[in-house]
Amino acid sequence: MKKLLFLALSFCFAVNLHGQKMNKNKKSVIASVENHKEQLIKISDSIWALAETAFDETESSRILADYAEKNGLNVTRGVANIPTAFTATYGSGKPVISILGEFDALPGISQKASPEKSPLKEGAAGHGCGHNMFGTASLGAAIAIKELMDAGKIKGTVKFLGTPAEEKYFAKVWMVEAGLWDDVDVNVSWHPSAGIEADVQSGLSLIDFIVEFYGQAAHASADPWNGRSASDALELYTTGINYYREHILPTSRIHYHIQDGGQVVNVVPDYAKLWVRVRDPKRSKMLPTYERVKAMAEGAAIMANVDYKISLVSGIYETLVNRTGGEIMQSNLELLGPITYTEEEQAFGKAIQKATGKPEVGMDSKIYPLKETEESPGGGSTDVGDVSWNVPNINLGVTVAPKDTPWHSWAVVACGGMSIGHKGMVYAAKAMGMTMLDLFENPKMVEEVKEEFKTRKGDEVYEPMIDGPPPIGDK
Repeated sequence: MKKLLFLALSFCFAVNLHGQKMNKNKKSVIASVENHKEQLIKISDSIWALAETAFDETESSRILADYAEKNGLNVTRGVANIPTAFTATYGSGKPVISILGEFDALPGISQKASPEKSPLKEGAAGHGCGHNMFGTASLGAAIAIKELMDAGKIKGTVKFLGTPAEEKYFAKVWMVEAGLWDDVDVNVSWHPSAGIEADVQSGLSLIDFIVEFYGQAAHASADPWNGRSASDALELYTTGINYYREHILPTSRIHYHIQDGGQVVNVVPDYAKLWVRVRDPKRSKMLPTYERVKAMAEGAAIMANVDYKISLVSGIYETLVNRTGGEIMQSNLELLGPITYTEEEQAFGKAIQKATGKPEVGMDSKIYPLKETEESPGGGSTDVGDVSWNVPNINLGVTVAPKDTPWHSWAVVACGGMSIGHKGMVYAAKAMGMTMLDLFENPKMVEEVKEEFKTRKGDEVYEPMIDGPPPIGDK
């Protein structure tokens, strides 16, 4: 009886609900990732410790590019006029399947690999979005595909793209403009998460800009009438934004960060600066809100009798979903099954949840059915969206932190530097490698993914929301 049960379970893991099998080539993908696992963990941990922020990821980029080169991929560094961006390709001809790799950190959330909040270096950056694992897992998947090409099992071209500055400047927008996906048939991506899922949800489009006000300095007590206060304009502007929130769409978002409101109390400030973002699930709905928020800056300047300047930083599209690709990814998740955790890892996860005020339920790595695509899913924004409007994109989320963990926080940094993060990274490499393999082996799958892309895009013409070269010097 036990033997029959074992055989039944074995069959379930060998054949998923979509009829796909764990064939020899997929086993080779898994074996390749396992073979490179210790080195991939070492790379991820090195990038985790470096915690380099947007456009400053010099060492993080080098580590990934060097390992790609060491494993026989052809590396081109400094693409799209971005020193930390690179490509690593192998093979020739069609299909061309690309895979994304991010590696930038977030400022101010340095953290040890500990479930109690404790900075590794006070005030320093940390990988609160798991990008130390992102680029590393994707490179592991690309190397697995390269090794299958070397073995004569598949033909085509694999293209890893090292994509910096996702957290601030959205470097993929300039990389798209440089034509780095022009020859690509399908793109594959993933993101660290608190669950495993073939991601068929969009994100929010976004526009990012700086507003500066210029006035006239004066003594704040002796002759304030001779001054024109830039900080008055700033306060009037933020007040206008906050009143406007009542009248925007429920799906829209406006954020701002005051970067300079004056230096001392006894001087009428002649300069003020803030950073503003506008978002919505649809770019077409975000742009009118952006225009209104821009006009309000002029109104504030008029009221305070100062000059003003608006500088576009960057802007990104919402993600164009591809459910056909999602179904292919879902099949491979079902073949792989859930991640298993030790008692120590579950205890670590529960300690993270306790420290962040969440229910102490531990890790969640179940494989759930593919979700329906929501019209307005909310959430964050990513420059993967711009890639997805130029080439079909298949996206994946994999557990690297416990359920309900606050993202962009010290808690994610802690998990990304220990075995919970390592397991998620290795799993992602396998799932993406297996999905890429499906595309290389099945031309019909590639065409079906591309057909959905064309249908969803429709007559929309991609227009990048950037102004000038990458802001490398503005770090």
